[in-house]
Amino acid sequence: MDETLPENPSQSLYQVLRAYSHLFAGSASYIEDAYERYLDDPDSVAASWREWFDTLAAAPASDGGKAPDVPMRAAVEAFAARVRYERAGEWSPGWSSASAACPLDSTPGRKHTAAQQLIAAHRNIGVRWASLDPLQRAGRPDIPELDPSFYGLEDADLDLEVDTSNTFFGPATMSVHALLDALRTTYCGVLGAEFMYLTDQRQKRWWQHKLESIQSQPAINADGKRHILERLTAAEGLERFLHTKYVGQKRFSLEGGESFIVAMDELIQRAGARGVEEICIGMAHRGRLNVLVNTLGKLPKDLFAEFDHTAPEELAAGDVKYHQGFSSDIETPGGPVHLSLAFNPSHLEVVNPVVEGAARARMDRRGDPTGKKVLALLVHGDAAFAGQGVNQETLALAQTRGYTTGGTVHLIINNQIGFTTSDPRDLRSTVYCTDIVKAVEAPVMHVNGDHPESVVLAVQWALDYRMEFGKDVVVDIVCYRKLGHNEQDTPALTQPLMYKKIAQHPGVRQLYAERLAVEGLGNTLGDDMARAYRAAMDTGKRTAVSVLGVHKYPFAIDWTPYLAGRSDDEGMDCRTAIPLERWASLAQRLTTLPPTLTLHPLVRKVYEDRAAMGRGDIPVDWGMGEHMAFASLVAQGVPVRLSGEDSGRGTFSHRHAVIHDQNREKWDEGTYVPLQNVAEGQAPFVVIDSILSEEAVLGFEYGYASNAPDILVAWEAQFGDFVNVAQVVIDQFLASAQVKWGRLNGLTLLLPHGQEGQGPEHSSARIERFMQLAADDNMQLVQPTTASQIFHVLRRQMLRKVRKPLVVFTPKSLLRHRDAASPIAEFTDSVFRTVIDDAQATEPDTVQRVLLCSGKVYYDLVKKRAALEARHVAIVRIEQLYPFPHAALLRVWERYPVATEWLWVQDEPRNQGAWFFVQHCLAEHLLARQRLGYCGRAPSSSPAVGYAHLHQEQQRALVDGAFAPDPAGLGASFCGWRTHAQPVA
Repeated sequence: MDETLPENPSQSLYQVLRAYSHLFAGSASYIEDAYERYLDDPDSVAASWREWFDTLAAAPASDGGKAPDVPMRAAVEAFAARVRYERAGEWSPGWSSASAACPLDSTPGRKHTAAQQLIAAHRNIGVRWASLDPLQRAGRPDIPELDPSFYGLEDADLDLEVDTSNTFFGPATMSVHALLDALRTTYCGVLGAEFMYLTDQRQKRWWQHKLESIQSQPAINADGKRHILERLTAAEGLERFLHTKYVGQKRFSLEGGESFIVAMDELIQRAGARGVEEICIGMAHRGRLNVLVNTLGKLPKDLFAEFDHTAPEELAAGDVKYHQGFSSDIETPGGPVHLSLAFNPSHLEVVNPVVEGAARARMDRRGDPTGKKVLALLVHGDAAFAGQGVNQETLALAQTRGYTTGGTVHLIINNQIGFTTSDPRDLRSTVYCTDIVKAVEAPVMHVNGDHPESVVLAVQWALDYRMEFGKDVVVDIVCYRKLGHNEQDTPALTQPLMYKKIAQHPGVRQLYAERLAVEGLGNTLGDDMARAYRAAMDTGKRTAVSVLGVHKYPFAIDWTPYLAGRSDDEGMDCRTAIPLERWASLAQRLTTLPPTLTLHPLVRKVYEDRAAMGRGDIPVDWGMGEHMAFASLVAQGVPVRLSGEDSGRGTFSHRHAVIHDQNREKWDEGTYVPLQNVAEGQAPFVVIDSILSEEAVLGFEYGYASNAPDILVAWEAQFGDFVNVAQVVIDQFLASAQVKWGRLNGLTLLLPHGQEGQGPEHSSARIERFMQLAADDNMQLVQPTTASQIFHVLRRQMLRKVRKPLVVFTPKSLLRHRDAASPIAEFTDSVFRTVIDDAQATEPDTVQRVLLCSGKVYYDLVKKRAALEARHVAIVRIEQLYPFPHAALLRVWERYPVATEWLWVQDEPRNQGAWFFVQHCLAEHLLARQRLGYCGRAPSSSPAVGYAHLHQEQQRALVDGAFAPDPAGLGASFCGWRTHAQPVA
């Protein structure tokens, strides 16, 4: 530390150290140590310190008064205590010079310090004493830190006046008694706040001002109160109507949490007033029907039709009514706001990253980088929010460059019971269900659901904070669940005490109506509203307020061009080749780097080789083929967004889409992205190295693609195996959204796959799982084996009028395999080939056995055939596994008229890979004289072995077996022949 001090010793110790930040906050122990050395030997400290210690005790205060004559050690100890509080975020600037020089053991100083400690305690843990439970099942806990006596304040001290001008947002001076009342009203009422863990002092002071300046008391006029009652009436009215009309049918009632509808209404209206134009909403099934009808404006008669099972069945499969999405436009003080409620499966919180991705796509579409126009709103249940890991993953995206949405507002319907938990000790491991948000420093407002005005206030603050600071914020509405988890459940079986309380609770609507009656707003107001709502229900009229029925949303996405497209229709293929001149131009721009850029030697070699590939001097490898696909798309005006762990460099160091200057000195400088510089006026190219997440990131990219049909959105797994972690996104969105909800999506997945001796978790992208999910023309599954094939399939994904998820099983060793490279002619005069015939089978009439395969094993088979000179064997690649290319395969099949043995060969174990799926497809082409067999690894519960020598033995055996005169002798690695007359296993 710099041991120099200012020359003015008249300043208090605290003031000096605040003025010189290098001495402040972290310096308490240093000051104490310096003073100890000064006492032992004044010459042991610097002269400036010695002089300052000598004169401090006698120095006048900065306000002109005389500083108290106190021992120096006490002054230093007092200062040390204060800076510790400052460092912990519990101390506020602005101490007077007198108090700064006053020791802890003097009565005025001690009382003043105690008052400040009391303020800090309430800001930090006052929420634990707040009255948040509408059922009032337990009394307030004993928290000594919130009692004045904990700090040595006795009853006689409560009338003592303390200076609060710079420590509490209220009067300049207050008695300890008045201060205590203000603190308890502010922090221990029906609204409790958690924000002191924020590291940004400005944000903490913002919350302190909001809470303390009005002591957390809402001020709502008569019209506002009537509106709250009307919304409570609507929320309760719908549930009671459905409960009597559709007895026992599942609807996941909101009863007990009706204030949530009030919160939704306030949030939408205030967001509109703050300039928000779009709100993307994600929520699970609790209260979803209520939101659809009373917030988004779905016609009750349409909901009733779904209950009556008379709704039109336009989808191949459909879904239950409490998973359905909806969109509408709502009038607000700031103009129309477009609401989109995302379709959501039963897997509760998995919709959250999908909504975040949708919000980011909408932000990008309208040029709104900070989210001032687009808001993500997520609604959670208390147990799911605390219990499901996708929430932690999604929160971790919040402030990262590629995934931020400018802050998300989280509303929690906290029914204090979760699903069926019968003991609070089993509900979670944290004090609050919201504790996970502390990891990203999101403030939390806990509010008693029986106090809808306080709910409104909490929502107002939450929205204002999000708009001011661009960060996540949570409103935890503590309520209860009147009925069971669903309407067929009997919760008293496991929660008898809780449901005795619930049975005695009149409901928030009645409580609030009675309160307004006392306030003189009408004794029959609540009953009149209830009758009016029931009449609307009986006639099926719209009950949501401010719905704009004829508004044209200006940023609507037109999916019409893609509705008729089928990816199994060969006629839907399009020209994906580019002219040679265009190729040369793009390649030249792609490989011309700024001369000021200092390259790593390995990267320099990559780009030198790419320049040669662009000129046609050497064949084009996988990385260059992929780059040219991206370059040609953005040059045509098609944006590209690529994300995943290590996507900029590429897990296998093949991509190098982002070049890092080796001489750079700052993180935000010295990077160059060639694909952002390939053409004048090109479309954006974005590549993102994601956090170490699969489920949330894949969900995000799915949500992004669902709102961006004109953008190539691609997610890359570091290893294809890691897609396992995101299986729920694949099952419940990627594979089934079209048949359940009629939602199209063009997301591309790049999944490295291949049996190469790297063990069970670095080998398989689980082709078999995707093939099991493949039906109804719902996705495209491809395994390209050449650089030109990846070029064409990526371009095809965007250039034809089809939007289906594309799953690409990409290679690892083939990224640099000489034979997987392609000549320029295959880029300038070709298409994606779903089936690649054997170009070396120049005499097809002599072929007796045809090996059918997909992926890397092709090259192993070609090498073995050359060694054996087995000209009677042809090797055919199936590059598209689904939709299965029957027409293309038939053309190849007919080319080998004398072949009697058709053998499927794969790297993967027999119970994995493509075999179980393709055997049925291949059997359709068998003729009477032909038979179909399998050659590959034996069945296994693990996708690959972990021992390199064992892998090599297995690989050698399956390759040898493909050429063996009698494959039946292979034993477990051969599953026998099938003929056209036999059913396929």
